[in-house]
Amino acid sequence: MFRPLSLFIGTRYTRAKRRNHFISFISLTSMIGLGLGVLAMIVVLSVMNGFQKEMSTRILGMVPHAMLYGSEPVGDWQALAGRVQANPQVLAAAPYAELEGMLSHRGQMQPVQIQGVDPDEEAKVSILPEHIRQGSLANLKPGEFGVVIGAITARRFGLQVGDKLTLIIPEPSSAPGGVTPRMHRLNVTAVFQVGAELDGSLALIHVADAAAMLRLPEGTVPGIRLALKDLYQAPQVSATLAGELGSGYRADDWTHTQGSLFSAMKMEKTMIGLLLLLIVAVAAFNIIATLIMVVADKGGDIAILRTLGATPRQIMAIFMVQGTVIGMVGTVLGAVLGVLAALNISSLVAWMESLAGQRVLSSEVYFINSLPSDLQWLDVVLICSAALILSFLATLYPSWRAAQVQPAEALRYE
Repeated sequence: MFRPLSLFIGTRYTRAKRRNHFISFISLTSMIGLGLGVLAMIVVLSVMNGFQKEMSTRILGMVPHAMLYGSEPVGDWQALAGRVQANPQVLAAAPYAELEGMLSHRGQMQPVQIQGVDPDEEAKVSILPEHIRQGSLANLKPGEFGVVIGAITARRFGLQVGDKLTLIIPEPSSAPGGVTPRMHRLNVTAVFQVGAELDGSLALIHVADAAAMLRLPEGTVPGIRLALKDLYQAPQVSATLAGELGSGYRADDWTHTQGSLFSAMKMEKTMIGLLLLLIVAVAAFNIIATLIMVVADKGGDIAILRTLGATPRQIMAIFMVQGTVIGMVGTVLGAVLGVLAALNISSLVAWMESLAGQRVLSSEVYFINSLPSDLQWLDVVLICSAALILSFLATLYPSWRAAQVQPAEALRYE
């Protein structure tokens, strides 16, 4: 079977047992280093993807994807919901109200965001009903001023279902300070836990009670919240809907409240990826050192090949093939082990925790009790491509040095 001379000799040099065992050792460490770098990048980026997916599911499953508010209180929110659900991006709509305040209980206080919701409609736009740990969301009744609080808030105040606490909300007034606090007594009807910071900063009441606190006419709501197919299209979709509804409506979306968190997570993933790429770069430098030593060791072979008619380009290609094979083997090995590790990292950590008898991740500290992993094949392709490109670039200088060897000078000392 015909094979180009450069490919044949380059692969033979890779397989051959060298007289200089130090060169073989450096070549092996280059291959292992490249594989470890690829493995580390795949595993770490998969774990970061898992964290981002977990946070997206928990936080963005609780907060509205998009909101539409009327310049006047909305009397028939069902009709408004029907109009916006004509847009294919809108999955569901529910009445919504929002206000800021302070929770107070036995001298302790905590800032909180209050959401006014309809218990019958909330399951369509939120994951809240799936994460109720005590009580029931159905216990929210209009006029009874019940409240659903997070697990962190309940633990901080020592509250159980049936206990009472005070909500303090600011109200503009003609007083010298411009604001007068208004207090409402609330009954704890349920406790939720989503495993995120919302467990300590969010509380929910019936939308009718929220409208009463906002002094809106009976039977009206400030607006509606939307659940979207693609939540990352929320700014465009909400702006389009507000424009279609007319000048009496304004739009808001989750990027204004939670966007900075996910931008920071995306930036963190990028920076860690670049830092881990340095491991691959170090392995590529080892390939340069390996090939330079191979060129010095094979000086006689290069001279003989030149006298037999091999061109400088063919000599250069021989060592480029050798370095590329080292890079390919290391990259493929690292990619296979990295994919296997990323797919099984959660069970591996759980096994280590059971073996050590101690939890690595506590849900009370990290909001999760397992190490999430989300393997994305695009990341694997990008990582392997970067490793192969660096490996190929590492072969250029040593191969050029080999092509510059003069047969007479190399054979003089043989």
